[in-house]
Amino acid sequence: MKKGDHLYLVDGSAYIFRAYHALPPLTRKSDGLPIGAVSGFCNMLWKLLDEARDTARGVVPTHFAVIFDYSSTTFRNELYPEYKANRSEPPEDLRPQFALIRQATRAFDVPCIETEGFEADDIIATYAKLATEAGADTTIVSSDKDLMQLINPQVVMYDTMKDIVVDEEGVFAKFGVDPSKMIDLQALAGDSTDNIPGVPGIGPKTAAQLLDEYGTLEELLERAGEIKQNKRRENMIEHADLARISKQLVTLRDDVPLDMQLDELALDTVNGPRLIAFLKGIGLNSLTRRVAVDTDTDAANVEAEEVGVEGYEMRGPDMDAPQSIDGDHTQPQDDNGDGPPYRPSKLVEELTAKVAAEKIEHSAYETVRDAEALKRWIAEAHDLGHVAVDTETTSLDAMACDLVGVSLATGPGRACYIPLAHLKDGSSDDGDMFSEGLDPDQMDLKEALALLKPMLEAPSVLKIAQNLKYDWLVLSRYGIEVGPFDDTMLLSYVLDAGRGKHGMDALSLAHLDHTPIPFKEVAGSGKSMVTFDKVSIEKASAYAAEDADVTLRLWTLLKARLVAEKMVTVYERLERPLVPVLCRMEARGVEIDRQILSRLSGELAQKAAGIEADIHEMAGEPINIASPKQLGELLFGKMELPGGKKTKTGQWATGAQALEDLAAEGHELPRRIVDWRQLTKLKSTYTDALPTFINKTTGRVHTSYAMASTTTGRFSSSEPNLQNIPVRTEAGRKIRTAFIAADGHKLVSADYSQIELRVLAHMADISQLKQAFADGIDIHAMTASEMFNVPVEGMDPSIRRQAKAINFGIIYGISAFGLANNLGIDRGEASDYIKMYFERFPGIRDYMDETKKFAREHGYVETIFGRRAHYPEIKSSNPQMRAFNERAAINAPIQGSAADIIRRAMARMEGALAAEKLSAQMLLQVHDELIFEVPDDEVDATIETVVKVMEDAPMPALSLSVPLQVDARAAENWDEAH
Repeated sequence: MKKGDHLYLVDGSAYIFRAYHALPPLTRKSDGLPIGAVSGFCNMLWKLLDEARDTARGVVPTHFAVIFDYSSTTFRNELYPEYKANRSEPPEDLRPQFALIRQATRAFDVPCIETEGFEADDIIATYAKLATEAGADTTIVSSDKDLMQLINPQVVMYDTMKDIVVDEEGVFAKFGVDPSKMIDLQALAGDSTDNIPGVPGIGPKTAAQLLDEYGTLEELLERAGEIKQNKRRENMIEHADLARISKQLVTLRDDVPLDMQLDELALDTVNGPRLIAFLKGIGLNSLTRRVAVDTDTDAANVEAEEVGVEGYEMRGPDMDAPQSIDGDHTQPQDDNGDGPPYRPSKLVEELTAKVAAEKIEHSAYETVRDAEALKRWIAEAHDLGHVAVDTETTSLDAMACDLVGVSLATGPGRACYIPLAHLKDGSSDDGDMFSEGLDPDQMDLKEALALLKPMLEAPSVLKIAQNLKYDWLVLSRYGIEVGPFDDTMLLSYVLDAGRGKHGMDALSLAHLDHTPIPFKEVAGSGKSMVTFDKVSIEKASAYAAEDADVTLRLWTLLKARLVAEKMVTVYERLERPLVPVLCRMEARGVEIDRQILSRLSGELAQKAAGIEADIHEMAGEPINIASPKQLGELLFGKMELPGGKKTKTGQWATGAQALEDLAAEGHELPRRIVDWRQLTKLKSTYTDALPTFINKTTGRVHTSYAMASTTTGRFSSSEPNLQNIPVRTEAGRKIRTAFIAADGHKLVSADYSQIELRVLAHMADISQLKQAFADGIDIHAMTASEMFNVPVEGMDPSIRRQAKAINFGIIYGISAFGLANNLGIDRGEASDYIKMYFERFPGIRDYMDETKKFAREHGYVETIFGRRAHYPEIKSSNPQMRAFNERAAINAPIQGSAADIIRRAMARMEGALAAEKLSAQMLLQVHDELIFEVPDDEVDATIETVVKVMEDAPMPALSLSVPLQVDARAAENWDEAH
């Protein structure tokens, strides 16, 4: 090695733990071998090597090595037996990965160096010294402060996670001393992580001040009697020996006997086939593809290397569908395939016990009131690679609220609150308790957000939140786009859909046995409730920091379960990618025409008044139609209509089903009451209410999508609910005409045609239905032809309608009574239709029976994509409850698969439109339909792209045996486009 050469020394041991904690546990498909840390390490090393070989960066290494710790016992344990004594054993699933990572390093054609009796830091110190003596430069790839003592004009440190280079000035800026004094500073301050004692009461800042005044540790100890502070002087004198022992412990050896000399560390080109063989063998498919491209290697013709760890007990070969964050890694199925699939692994049990053991102490939380304190928290988040985040605002409307504060958590019990816009509590002459402006004892909002923004957007820091979609939207309005992220609500939803609620309070009680501070305790309730900016900072801190703390604890438990239960793919492909997609849709909103809605309100009011007059005439007296009590007394008391049932309060039941049943039996008055209710509901819910939802800033309506509200994976929308506007009634269609495109644009509606029937044909493997869909035949006409032996051509429309009612009814487990109501026939005839249907399509009955059996055995059912819908009451002793759960379990794989398909389409849509340079924007999702706002001159191209993405949504690996069909149209308003 010579002057002008550049040596890179990677702290491999630190890389391992960063990789392990940055990713969820992952296992190899073929045998269940843990490879999460291997995956992270390989990706980090490849990125570093790729950057290192990039001449455009200016610093190109000529020599390169990865240095590891040989074992936990070194010469330092002989000096001080308690050295690192408080360190816990490596996690059970990390141990087998140590050997794999060393194999990986060698596969990259990089020297893999370790020496018995010495730590990686000592080896790094030795190589750095030799390189300096040879006139070469050295870059130490690490963020470990223990290595900062090595920094000099020829040696720097490179923190890849923060992408910063630390030189002599950087050390002084961080610790207040030059690198030459870092040994003395560490000897004084000690290190609890490594159990280095130091001098009690002396921290890094105090140590820096003392060294600045006295020069060196030895001079300080000799002159300890001159220290003015009594306690500090006494500690320094009493614990001088500890300081000297600490100095020996922190001083890095630079004379380690080396098996490889400097010249042997020369950076070589990567052997593409060899590296790809290793990556294939370990199961890292995405990285394999990147390496193949960068090394110009035909990966398809490279045989995978058999990669294993001697002495590690492999699991059985029975595997589930791919489960991973990037499609690379898989997790094994339950060992025997029987019973509930989830049995907590030892790792999950240990995590649960550890997190639960950490008591929540509100007094331990910090209130961050200045920039320096906030910078410390941000630095800690960078160091750990993850942080829990929560926002506090003035309302639940993410598009209209004001940000009041932000809370962070970096570990169990380690949380803070950053107040930003709390009002000062002070009475005034007019009685306003908050008239004096902002509380001065808090950070400036702009300053805080400027500091938080880089961390909240940093790819090296995983942001963890509960219902992140809300926080994402709020922060996006302040110019911050959060990512990457995990959402504990969605983790819970993937794991436990149907088994409980997914709000933070419910999750905290279920998993942590802890009830968080109720909102009403800090903000009041009812008329006395105040917005969060009027809550005292003290109360707000405990409440908000606890939210972040609980969220982080939940993430620790749920993330581990995600892998143990083999649900990573569902989360990574169907849930997490949709958060920013839905956020952008909600932020865009949709334009509505006030005049159309106003006119419709008048029309609906007139029609409702006419129906009301008819009802009064039929009743023989005026009644309050909105009063269930008066209706019950009229229908079942005065008129003595059949089927009346009383509620627990003693009143007659007059719900929708009761009235529909009476109407189906030919009673006109209940039918008119149903009509009146429908019209008045449309008026109050939509034509009157929609204008009140228009955002003052954007002039558009912004609905909010709930991602974890249904068992099957379907979204619901609220404030306003745009998914329940009737499409089959004239009034509902008129309401849709009020949803319009902006000037120069069209609305494009793209709707899956009969997607649930197509999914049913695929899942139940019904040859007649599959063939009909493949041939593009009218499925309802075909069903009628099969059932009633009539030709498709010239078919009576009434027969087709009967077949259509049966087709859709079967999906939802319709009964003979329900079908009789739908078709207006008696129950006996309806029962015969259903029996005939199953005779013509026996595969559907088989599917239903198999699905019920599976649900009873496992407690859940699965969609094509592996989403699970749990039905814990399917074995209920209550026949009605059991029957309800059975019907729901039959429908869930069908409806859930359809929901998953449109989720996949939505996740891929924005990228596909951008790739075609189209500026169309996705605005709404309504069950099987997507609505876009498209410039007039891009309509045709957009429709072509949208249809292709939606029809290809299942992906080749999960291709349906039935083709999907998407109908798309463009128009000035939603109704005409649908």
